[in-house]
Amino acid sequence: MTEPVIKLRLGVTKSDIRQKVWDYIEEHNLANFPRPVHHRIPNFKGASQAGEKLLCLQEFTEAKTVKVNPDKPQENARFLTLEARKTLLVPTPRLRAGLFNKIIPPPGATKEQLRICATSQGVKEYSVPVGLDASVQVDLIVVGSVAVSEKGWRIGKGEGFADMEYAMMVSMGAVSENTVVVTIVHDCQVVDIPEQLIDDHDLTVDYILTPTRIIKTDCKLPKPCGIIWSKVDTELLQRIPILNNLLYREKKAGRAVTIKNEQAASTNVVSNISVCVQEHNLENPSGSSHSGSKRTVTVMESQDSRGITTVYVGNLPAGLRVSELKTLLRAHNAVPLRLTWQGAQRRAFLDYKNDETAENTVAALQNLKISGNTLRVELAKSQRANSHGGAT
Repeated sequence: MTEPVIKLRLGVTKSDIRQKVWDYIEEHNLANFPRPVHHRIPNFKGASQAGEKLLCLQEFTEAKTVKVNPDKPQENARFLTLEARKTLLVPTPRLRAGLFNKIIPPPGATKEQLRICATSQGVKEYSVPVGLDASVQVDLIVVGSVAVSEKGWRIGKGEGFADMEYAMMVSMGAVSENTVVVTIVHDCQVVDIPEQLIDDHDLTVDYILTPTRIIKTDCKLPKPCGIIWSKVDTELLQRIPILNNLLYREKKAGRAVTIKNEQAASTNVVSNISVCVQEHNLENPSGSSHSGSKRTVTVMESQDSRGITTVYVGNLPAGLRVSELKTLLRAHNAVPLRLTWQGAQRRAFLDYKNDETAENTVAALQNLKISGNTLRVELAKSQRANSHGGAT
């Protein structure tokens, strides 16, 4: 075992370890853009060389489907996966719009085109979302880390996305006990993490790749066996909308699932949406004119409309029912105060209590497909003019 460069004191916390690693990388100028590295997966110098060591792993050679995190230091790992003609899956940013996307390069893509596909911009341009119902079996996972130990214990940047991604993949049957987890880090990021800091939801790793070493951890701790719902609260459900969908599936399957603040979560139900159905043709798709006959389907308690922010949802599939849209909104934790339905025009308007909630909805529904239709989701022009006159 190689002596770690960064020494840790007794009683150190995960936060302490992150700070020491980030500080060390900055002080010794070991990172490329973006800087500073604090609160990031560090884009360390030598990341590309470390990633090349994937080619030395038999598990990578044999893998058909590889999931790689979207951070800059793992860009070469994404390229190598595409170059080897393997299926590449990349998590959606902050899990807002789903679990992961499949990268589909142009037909006959050159090496340079594959490098573009592996960049953050390429991931956006050459990807299609993978639904929870998709039959996916991930053979190898590449994650970023802030710190990792030779025993396979890992610390991320503190937001828990890698741990949650893995737990969600367990829940949808996309990983098994044979799925290998690899992390790519700078040598200085390999430290002695105290075992007592590792919780049952923390993802452990099987291999550590650095610019100078390949470390097989032979980790003895089990990987997460699924989502630990008792640690999921309503705030997390709001930050990661796809969790709502998985929670619904768990309950539908008859499993006894309880989250933190269950009572508070249960009050946020779709049946409380106020829905106005407008049946006549309307002009100005994203505009302020909401003319046409309407009938109130469901009404919640009245609220002051001042400060309401409206989201426009267009390109809805022909034949979509309002009840189906309501279910979709619930699954993405995007339940509005009021939903104005214009099915004949294949669009709807969603009213939210403030700008932040509306913008979170736009982010959650971006690039979402229903029956092959990619939804057009944006802040309505009318609300920017503060003149939206939806139903009451």
